[in-house]
Amino acid sequence: MGTEKTTAADQQAAMFEPAGWDARYAGKESIWRGTPNPQLVAVAEGLRPGRALDVGCGEGGDMIWLARQGWTVTGADFSAAGLARAARHAEEAGVTERTDWWRTDARAFAAGGRTYDLVTTHYLHPPNGAMVDVVGQLAEAVAPGGHLLVVGHSPTAHHTQLTELHLRAMFLAEDLVPGLPDGFEVLAAQQRPRTLVREGADVTVEDSTLLARRTG
Repeated sequence: MGTEKTTAADQQAAMFEPAGWDARYAGKESIWRGTPNPQLVAVAEGLRPGRALDVGCGEGGDMIWLARQGWTVTGADFSAAGLARAARHAEEAGVTERTDWWRTDARAFAAGGRTYDLVTTHYLHPPNGAMVDVVGQLAEAVAPGGHLLVVGHSPTAHHTQLTELHLRAMFLAEDLVPGLPDGFEVLAAQQRPRTLVREGADVTVEDSTLLARRTG
């Protein structure tokens, strides 16, 4: 029994804690493709560029795209190694003057008076359904008239190969709506299709997508 508990704890630490992600980013090769999330592109192309916050920015692909569109972007992540990679990629992309960095754990996020015209997070999956609480915390950083965009993996059939820990961290878009504080208008809470290539074949998956605007 002791071995099983240790194994489960190690697995959770590797997936959901900073040290696990620092280890993933320790190699030389990029983990992600660096292309912007299509749900972000669809939303941001209809907005006037301003100040944006990308929580769980990883290697910086989404925030670099935003910076290239004229946004001033803060990249936030709990992995120091991930932020270092993102900063390097931003320098290579020539957008350092439009980017800055914030090391913070989304599970303990506090805006501290900072506000942004767009707060966004992609595939941030804290364990055991905690994303509902995270949505409420991130909403505090949205300026009046600004937008909150949350995109995550949907716990649908194409994820059957994942562990129970992974699956419990996933969510449907409508599951997140109760986390929004008063003063937000829900513009979309839906599962949106996205096509990816898996083992040489196109596969359609669903992104759980919540888009809300702060009205007051």
